[in-house]
Amino acid sequence: MSKIYRIAIIGCGGIANGKHMPSLKKLKNIEMVAFCDIIPERAEKAAKEYGSEDAKVYTDYNEVFADKTIDVVHVCTPNDSHAEISIAAMEADKHVMCEKPMAKTAADARRMVEVAKSTGKKLTVGYNNRFRTDSRYLKEVCEAGDLGEIYFAKAHAIRRRAVPTWGVFLDEEKQGGGPLIDIGTHALDLTLWMMNNYKPKAVLGTAFHKLSSRENAANAWGPWDPSKFTVEDSAFGMITMENGATIMLESSWALNVVKSGEAICTLCGTEGGADMWDGLTINGEKHSKLYDQKIQLGASGVAFYDGASEDAPDVEMRLWIDAIEQDKDPVVTAEQACVVSEILEAIYESSKTGKAIYFNN
Repeated sequence: MSKIYRIAIIGCGGIANGKHMPSLKKLKNIEMVAFCDIIPERAEKAAKEYGSEDAKVYTDYNEVFADKTIDVVHVCTPNDSHAEISIAAMEADKHVMCEKPMAKTAADARRMVEVAKSTGKKLTVGYNNRFRTDSRYLKEVCEAGDLGEIYFAKAHAIRRRAVPTWGVFLDEEKQGGGPLIDIGTHALDLTLWMMNNYKPKAVLGTAFHKLSSRENAANAWGPWDPSKFTVEDSAFGMITMENGATIMLESSWALNVVKSGEAICTLCGTEGGADMWDGLTINGEKHSKLYDQKIQLGASGVAFYDGASEDAPDVEMRLWIDAIEQDKDPVVTAEQACVVSEILEAIYESSKTGKAIYFNN
């Protein structure tokens, strides 16, 4: 019989309830045995809904880590505590899945990588968009070389009016930034992964506070409070890589556009291209003619059966536990996630200084 992995959830708010706990609950070889939150009622509710019979509730994560029977920790807290909690967990001999972004600062992300190496514990970051059906198919296309050398790409994370007004999303001190570090991070991770290119050379970026001061603004979750909107409402970056490849990153919670989309990318290679707008389309040239190929991603084979499929978070959690059980690298490695954090920080720094930021790899 396979081992049952005992998991602790640190932070029992939106992302824990929306992704981690429901998807973990579907796995047969795990038990959620500890729930920690600074608001005890949230931890108690999570334990009741998702916990094992012996599940315990905590308000101090250090008490959780003292339990030597816990194998895995999921860190679902605001960005400013990701590094502190993840490092403490690894030093307490636990494997860690940390929600994205990896950390509030690049320095903290690098510390997390070093502790993972020194302790030998597995560390991954919650970039769940890699596990979507279209993402996994496009990754296969890229790895097969169908696009050739991917030398230009766009990472898209654009909302017309969808500013998150709950939690600490608008708090720069807690989060480290706004849409760039919140949703831009997903688009950038996806793009770098498709290109398999993690060697940035230089970054030029801009961040804007153009719509954040607006009163009674149209918004998916109701008007935001301008006095609490301390992060940017849009941020953009041009990233050049050591091999000359270039990535344009666009991120916004509120931008005057008609066409919006997030956690998607456009890829341009020497042999073909791809984009994730309105589904997945591969384009190229054959026999001196151009073609566009819309990929049918559904699992259906006959009219009355749509086929079986897993949601991206379910795949993410299953493959994460598999990586622990089989002692192999997780799909999202700590080193890859660290590069994402370094690039995001460089965009913010470039915006503040008005200068390009160069990497010394």
